[in-house]
Amino acid sequence: MLTSRDLSSVAWRKSSYSNGDGGNCVEIADGFPGLVPVRDSKAPDGPVLAFGAARWAQFVEALRVGSL
Repeated sequence: MLTSRDLSSVAWRKSSYSNGDGGNCVEIADGFPGLVPVRDSKAPDGPVLAFGAARWAQFVEALRVGSL
């Protein structure tokens, strides 16, 4: 879990599907082996969810092929 990690200096990157009008966007952080921290770009001080890297990859692939 990431509950004990300080994420204040993490470099977040926004979804490539994000646009500048404040729509629904997610950001992820790199540099956590085996984990993918995810947050809402509109609430950068809000909660962070952490997914296993393999499960995150499955989720992204399912979105890519349109099965979700």
